[in-house]
Amino acid sequence: MRKIIKKILFLIAGLLGLGIIIIIISNTVVVVDKYNVIAGNVPSAFDGFKVVQLSDLHSKEFGRENGTLLKKIAKINPDIIVMTGDMVNSTDTEFSIFLTFAKKLAENYPVYYIVGNHEQALSKQNLAFIYNELKSYGVNVLDNEMAVIEKDDAKINIYGMWFNLRYYSDQTSAYVLDNPDIYYFAEDTMRKILGECGRESFNILLTHNPVFFDTYSKWGADLTLSGHIHGGMVRIPFIGGIYSPEKTFFPKYDEGLFEENDKRMIVSRGIGNGSLGFRFLNCPQIVEITLYSSK
Repeated sequence: MRKIIKKILFLIAGLLGLGIIIIIISNTVVVVDKYNVIAGNVPSAFDGFKVVQLSDLHSKEFGRENGTLLKKIAKINPDIIVMTGDMVNSTDTEFSIFLTFAKKLAENYPVYYIVGNHEQALSKQNLAFIYNELKSYGVNVLDNEMAVIEKDDAKINIYGMWFNLRYYSDQTSAYVLDNPDIYYFAEDTMRKILGECGRESFNILLTHNPVFFDTYSKWGADLTLSGHIHGGMVRIPFIGGIYSPEKTFFPKYDEGLFEENDKRMIVSRGIGNGSLGFRFLNCPQIVEITLYSSK
C-alpha cells in the first residue's frame, strides 16, 4: 500500500513539476511565427516585403528595455513594424516600458501603431501623452485613418481602425444576445469610420479586435492584422485556444491565419499576459509576414 501511495505522490509531483516548467516556458520564451501572403494585387515591387506584427505587449518586459524582442526583430530585419493595440494596460500609471521599446524600434524601422481596448480605456490625458510621445519618435499613429507605403513607384495602403468599446462586450450577456444589432460591428459603420476602401490597391487593415472579420473582408481589407484574443490564453494541442476576452469558450479567431471572401486575417497571440496574468502552452509571439505577388 505504501509503495502505491509513493508512486501516486511521485506522479503528482512529476505532473506539478511539468506544469510549472510549461508555465515558465509559456510566459518567457518568445517565438517568431512566419506567414506568407500571396495576392494578385500585391505590386511586384513589394515581392518579399516583410512586416513584423507586435500585439498585446501589456507593458511586459523581456530582458532589459525589451532587448530580447529587439534582437529577434533585428534578425528578421522587417520593412515595417505594425503594433495592433494593447501595448499598455488600462491600469498603468506610467508607460515607460512600452515607450522606450517603441522609441528604439522607430530608430531603425517605419512603425505603425493603433490603439486597443486597453488604450481606449485610459484617461484622455494619458492617451494624448502616449500619442504625442509616439509621434515625437516618428511612429505613425493611425487614428482611424490611412497611410500609403510606397516602393519603386508602387504603393499599398495601410489603414488603422478602432471602434466603440461596446463592440468588446460580453458575448454571453443576455442583453447582448437580445440586441445583436447594437453589438455587431457592421460594414456601413466601418465605412463611416474609415470611408470607402481603396480597392485599386492592396490594403492592410490594422484593428485590434478580430471578431468582426466578416465585416473587414466585405469592406475590402485584403489583409487584416489583429490581436486581442491572446491565443485563447490557455491552448490545447490540436484544438486551440480555450477562452476569449468576450467571455466565450473556444473562440473562432484565436490565433493564426484565416480566410474569408478571398481575404485574409492574421491574429497574433500577443506578447504580454493581460489581466489574467499567465499563459499556458501559448508562448509570447512575434509575427513575421512576407508579402508576395502572384502576378
